[in-house]
Amino acid sequence: MTPPHNYLAVIKVVGIGGGGVNAVNRMIEVGLKGVEFIAINTDAQALLMSDADVKLDVGRELTRGLGAGANPDVGKNAAEDHRDEIEEVLKGADMVFVTCGEGGGTGTGGAPVVANIARKLGALTIGVVTRPFSFEGKRRQVQAETGIDELRNQCDTLIVIPNDRLLALGDRNISMMDAFRTADQVLLSGVQGITDLITTPGLINLDFADVKSVMSGAGSALMGIGSARGENRAVEAAEAAISSPLLEQSMDGARGVLLSIAGGSDLGLFEINDAAQLVTDAAHPDANIIFGAVIDDALGDEVRVTVIAAGFDGGTPAYKAAEPTRKTNTNQPAPQSTPVPAPATNPAPAQSPRRVLFDDVDVPDFLKNGS
Repeated sequence: MTPPHNYLAVIKVVGIGGGGVNAVNRMIEVGLKGVEFIAINTDAQALLMSDADVKLDVGRELTRGLGAGANPDVGKNAAEDHRDEIEEVLKGADMVFVTCGEGGGTGTGGAPVVANIARKLGALTIGVVTRPFSFEGKRRQVQAETGIDELRNQCDTLIVIPNDRLLALGDRNISMMDAFRTADQVLLSGVQGITDLITTPGLINLDFADVKSVMSGAGSALMGIGSARGENRAVEAAEAAISSPLLEQSMDGARGVLLSIAGGSDLGLFEINDAAQLVTDAAHPDANIIFGAVIDDALGDEVRVTVIAAGFDGGTPAYKAAEPTRKTNTNQPAPQSTPVPAPATNPAPAQSPRRVLFDDVDVPDFLKNGS
């Protein structure tokens, strides 16, 4: 008798360098499910503090376990020296997330090497990285931009989170520790917004092929996060996501959009549809919009929306003006922003066709037709 096969997508999250390993630790702490965690670092002592499933100490001969000294060349060489070991731990993955804080040594130099290996193994490779705060200095900023360019060339999709924009999500009394913790939380949200659609049973489920259709070879991507409570919570959360301070560039022209809506078991079909339509109107008219709804009773009456926009004609999205400073409660499980009306287009007429996928839920015909 043939043994049963495991047809679940194999998802691995690789945190490389200090920032990447911290982000992985945060994901483990909150219980991100359905993924295998891999921590890679040149700092052996920091690596010991990680709870990742796999820990890989790279550059043992090069750095003697003492770190890369904020030198990306050292980080790159350390990863290259252990290329075979990295390949071994990535084998069998359908999707690999590479996460790091750009601007330092190990993550900046090593992340492109890890992404290159993952992609050569045939995995859908997604980079989720942060650009350093301005207060971290000019050198880290320059190194970060170089590292981002190199990583973009090795990933299917690269999501860059500008740490300076996180300042718009907090108040002026936020501590430096809380600022970096918020950056870790946003990295978590970027990964979780994608993986939950595949691994978590939902009201509207997606599979790996759906996600791959948007993110394979998509280049630069944008991510916005919004959450809201109350009567119009889903629409307000969607408005907050597409006008989020995290979106330093406009999502106009995005030909691929991944939309994740999470809420409690009382999440309604009509409010989901209205939120999805608002995001649809902000994207390119011919965009491929992949949409899923996840039920998480831990959210209570909160609805959380994550939007990832990719597939821009010019390879990278166009910059938009900086958003005014916003304030939020940093104790919330995900960054929130005050809802602002979407600037891109006017809402579609009520009778216009809905371009929202309801493939895996029993939806009445009148809803599918938008009438």
